Amino acid sequence: MSESAFATFTAAQLAAQVGGTVKGDPDQTITSIAPIETARAGQLSFVARRQFVKKAASSAADILLVTADLADTLSHTCIIVADPYRAYAQVSQLFWDKYWFTPGVHATAVIAPDVEVPADCRIGPQVVVEAGAVIGAGVELDAQVYVGAGVRVGARTVIRPRVTLYPGVVIGEDCMIQSGTVVGADGFGYARHPGGWEKIAQLGGVRVGNRVEIGANATIDRGALADTVLGDDVIIDNLVQVGHNVQVGDRTALVAQSGIAGSTILGKDGSVGGQSAVGGHLTIADNVHFVGKSMVAQSVSEPGQYASGLPAQPFNDWRRAVARIGQLKVLQDKVNALWGKFGDSIEQDKTDKA
Repeated sequence: MSESAFATFTAAQLAAQVGGTVKGDPDQTITSIAPIETARAGQLSFVARRQFVKKAASSAADILLVTADLADTLSHTCIIVADPYRAYAQVSQLFWDKYWFTPGVHATAVIAPDVEVPADCRIGPQVVVEAGAVIGAGVELDAQVYVGAGVRVGARTVIRPRVTLYPGVVIGEDCMIQSGTVVGADGFGYARHPGGWEKIAQLGGVRVGNRVEIGANATIDRGALADTVLGDDVIIDNLVQVGHNVQVGDRTALVAQSGIAGSTILGKDGSVGGQSAVGGHLTIADNVHFVGKSMVAQSVSEPGQYASGLPAQPFNDWRRAVARIGQLKVLQDKVNALWGKFGDSIEQDKTDKA
């Protein structure tokens, strides 16, 4: 990370920020953060796993975030915390460059006459805000953001360039939506008839909780009648599709290229791994974690980790495995036939031995 003249912190200041204690010089200063392998003087790094201790010992970083059991093995100024990785996340926010944020409304922005923009907001070039929208304090709308009629954007939310918020969408406070994302487009609802498809008007909205982050080029569809809902502290990666009427529980994570089909309910504190597909009209319990490339076709009522699919392997091995899958029906028929012929005697033999 590049150094910034706007960010210089002492070990004592950083410890106060992350709830840690200093071992070493509390007045030691840093101006940026860096990986343990490349950190140099004036920088901070962290040790999240014991296998990186050797690298930490030879690191040129001036300050390290570490657990108590590792601090005594290092000669650096250390900030002792329970979770160095989380502390690193907290420190990283201090170096998020804010100097470019200048409140005001760009001359090319188009704001409906009835929309009041708080003085501490930043409205970028070619932003469009339609009638009835409500913009909270400290909101940032970057270039070419579209805010539809009646949209509500909560305080301190940041919306990156070319995001589209369709009419009726509600975004909570302290959210981040990355470039190209579309929130509130029509859900995939059609009634089939002999002549083709009859579109079902999507009359619901989208409600996004507080502290939600949505990656680039994600799509969150509006509900057909009820709203699509994202709970508080949900995180969504790039290129994720959330179908109409889906409900995503608090603190759940959806990883890149995953898709959630319509009307499915995902519980709290779960995760959906990359390129996973979750079917429609399912109910998934709290604390359920699907690993990457999972195909979820049934509801899940018990917490835990779930997986499906074949991992990458040599092509010829994969071909043989797929061929065997195709033969399972034949094998099942043969087993059933054998059981029908010998099953009674096998059961009787088991009873006699008991």
